[in-house]
Amino acid sequence: MAVPKKRTSRSKKKIRKTIWREKANQAGVKALSLARSILTGRSKSFYYATISKSSETSTASINELNES
Repeated sequence: MAVPKKRTSRSKKKIRKTIWREKANQAGVKALSLARSILTGRSKSFYYATISKSSETSTASINELNES
């Protein structure tokens, strides 16, 4: 026969909830920090593609060669 589990105390419930919230808070702080470093151009650990004008001109010249 199934036996119901003991009820979790309020203090344990509160501790678990606090830990969960703190983990979410830390993830948010880390994401904002990474976003700030990317925007200022000081990011050393995050690589992302940038569009430069030189790549646009090289594709334009390739298209001109293909048309002629």
